[in-house]
Amino acid sequence: MNSSLTLKSVKVRAVVVPLRRPVIAGIGRFDHWPMILVDVETQGGITGHSYIAPYRAASVPAIVTALRDLGDTFRNRPLAPFDLFDAAMKALNVDGVTGVSTIAVSGLDMAVWDALAKAANLPLAVFLGGTPGPNRAYNSNGLWRHDVATLADEARQLQADGGFQAMKLRLGNVHLKDDLAAIRAVREGVGAGIDLMVDFNQALGLGDAIRRCHELDDQGLYWIEEPIAYDNVRGYVQLAQKVRTPLQIGENFYGSRDFFTFLSAGAVHYAMADLMRIGGVTGWLQTAHVAGAAGVQLSNHLYPEIAAHLLRVTPTAHWLEWVDWANPILADPLEPRDGLVWTPDRPGIGMSWNEKNVSKYEVPV
Repeated sequence: MNSSLTLKSVKVRAVVVPLRRPVIAGIGRFDHWPMILVDVETQGGITGHSYIAPYRAASVPAIVTALRDLGDTFRNRPLAPFDLFDAAMKALNVDGVTGVSTIAVSGLDMAVWDALAKAANLPLAVFLGGTPGPNRAYNSNGLWRHDVATLADEARQLQADGGFQAMKLRLGNVHLKDDLAAIRAVREGVGAGIDLMVDFNQALGLGDAIRRCHELDDQGLYWIEEPIAYDNVRGYVQLAQKVRTPLQIGENFYGSRDFFTFLSAGAVHYAMADLMRIGGVTGWLQTAHVAGAAGVQLSNHLYPEIAAHLLRVTPTAHWLEWVDWANPILADPLEPRDGLVWTPDRPGIGMSWNEKNVSKYEVPV
């Protein structure tokens, strides 16, 4: 690690980009995707990049303010991510360490790791002790809760767009027959051999979830994701004991302690981590160690550009969730091949901005 690197400044910008396919799920509808771009500038002239995507454009100003405050707080401090992460979480503890606090720290943390790996002239995966290589991926760019008549064709498009043999479908319709029709449409489009994950986006109450998951147990689904509210530990314990199809949870975990709480309660079959909430690279590494000790397979939620590195150093690495939502503002986006997403063999995360498009989509903050 380059001990001479110190934090000079943190530059924060916000963009709102259009989505090729609107996100339509139990959490709402999103036609545009807000992102906060973080540039950590060092005294050594190296700049680390990261981004975070807080779903709601109205949330952006609060996160930007927190990031700028962190930049002021840690100016001229050595670029030591574990120290910075610990100090930042302690500094924000009085405001609570979930929500905006963790999201802001995550954005800073990922950019710091990017700068350090660049200073070493190594891809982040190699800097962390692994190797660049392929990650098994599923396409999560579509199959939202919309007209079932469009799903078969959309599934074919998703399969062709990178040779995917796995994809995610969103469920949670009022009636079981509509969920079954959606599953049937996808299978008609791409065949029964596809690995099909389904996500309820917390749409059900516990009783309905028990009933619905039982009714879907014979559909050959790879996993059932977040059927109930993400923080209902007791409910997930009950569900985990009653269904045959593995449950997937974790995108809303704030840090490794949340994961450990669900794990120790017996509520986890599969887990995933969202870099914005889990604590960036540092939080991911902490969580991956817990998952590895427990033998629980860990996937990412969003942020494929960064997860492509982190899954390569995760003992129980599972699936990479592929979305291309950041592509409009990236200079060299990843391109899936044969259902795989390869780690960029470039220094750091391997991510830089398409400044022309950043200017096009930038919003004032």
